[in-house]
Amino acid sequence: MTTLVTATGEPKIDYAATAYMIICASLVLLMTVPGLALFYGGLNRVKTVLNMMMMSFGAFGLVGIIYVIYGYSMSFGPNDIGGIFANPFDKLGLHDTSHIVNIFHFNGYGGIPELVFVGFQLTFAAITVALISGAIADRVKFSTWMVFSGLWVTLSYFTIAHMVWGGGLLSANANGLSAKIFGAANGVAKVVPIDFAGGTVVHINAGMAALVLVLVIGKRVGFGKVAMRPHNVPVVMLGAGLLWFGWFGFNAGSELAPDTTAALVWINTTVATCAAMLGWLVVEKLRDGHATSVGAASGIVAGLVAITPACGALSPIGSIVLGAVAGGLSAMAVGLKFRFGYDDSLDVVGVHLVSGLWGTIGAGLLATSTGLFYGKGGKQLVIQVVIALSSVIISGVVTLVLGLALKKTMGWRISRDDELVGIDQTEHAESGYDLAEREGRLGAASLGLHAGAMRHEEITDAYETNGASA
Repeated sequence: MTTLVTATGEPKIDYAATAYMIICASLVLLMTVPGLALFYGGLNRVKTVLNMMMMSFGAFGLVGIIYVIYGYSMSFGPNDIGGIFANPFDKLGLHDTSHIVNIFHFNGYGGIPELVFVGFQLTFAAITVALISGAIADRVKFSTWMVFSGLWVTLSYFTIAHMVWGGGLLSANANGLSAKIFGAANGVAKVVPIDFAGGTVVHINAGMAALVLVLVIGKRVGFGKVAMRPHNVPVVMLGAGLLWFGWFGFNAGSELAPDTTAALVWINTTVATCAAMLGWLVVEKLRDGHATSVGAASGIVAGLVAITPACGALSPIGSIVLGAVAGGLSAMAVGLKFRFGYDDSLDVVGVHLVSGLWGTIGAGLLATSTGLFYGKGGKQLVIQVVIALSSVIISGVVTLVLGLALKKTMGWRISRDDELVGIDQTEHAESGYDLAEREGRLGAASLGLHAGAMRHEEITDAYETNGASA
């Protein structure tokens, strides 16, 4: 992506490109609700599935409103402020967005309504926030999560989106970091940073936020001592399939036109994801002796994450290499939480941060036009490392400040008793599986388990185990 610039003299609307972008935006919406909600929900325990899904739904609802009011202007508005963000008031409430735009001035194409671009970008902002929720499952107040979502999307997402895609410091702008390091020609950096669809803006950004939050908030009750297995693996696989399907809108849609590059992106996205799934399964088989369904689903997501920044710059063979490495790296990285003692509930750090970093940096190695492995020197690799680390730092600092501030004011954690009972009941007064819970209670009774003779944790685990198996 590049800076949003209205062509001189309103270009003629291209109805094929417009229809294409509306479909792609809808596919990205599908990725969050229900795709990510199902994926995360299935990975959670039976007593917390609704809260997990609500965090995705709630984030999308809030970010959608914020994006229309000032988020789009802050990301892609015409007046840059210090290379960090655009003036949020220039297009406040989508004022002055009735243009037909041709961002890349494609030969043979007209333009698309600016409002279509707004809608497409809105879905990106929403899913980025929702991704973070998987790291802090089971233990945070829904109200605090919603306040954090609004503040974080404003201070971290809109900032990095402008810096990378809106003409800021991490873009190809002549005033950006790349131009300062390797120079510029004709107003454009000589080495153009590669982030086709959101390695820095989406995945590194969300993954780093997830890591900081789990350190600020702390572990779930019983982490490392009590088995916290996915309650519904078929739902996990359904969610992963919907994410894969929707991701074609995410990646191919970022070309903003149905052209040859979009076709290449579709192929690259597919083969990288296939390779990552296989890479994850190979690591599981060698390490654990089993190739699991959850591993296949997680490998799919790791591959999609890794190829996102690089999908327009690699060959299909390069994409296979990128994906295979991503699957293997993430499969190994998800175990680090037990070694270092941080409770990343659904492996957002191991998948999104690790594969996001690899995909962004790997583009500097495997890009066919500028990559080190294609004999083009190391300049592209240097720039890829710079934009990746910049995203890590910005997201980390913003999240730390917000996380600590909310911890002091609203508080992040629900009570220990509420966590043991289950966040669905205490935060939403609902349960995902009434039948399963009733059969869980019957199963506990048949084993002669009496509430008065058990610790609260044991009752909860007994219900959960019997309920999940039902």
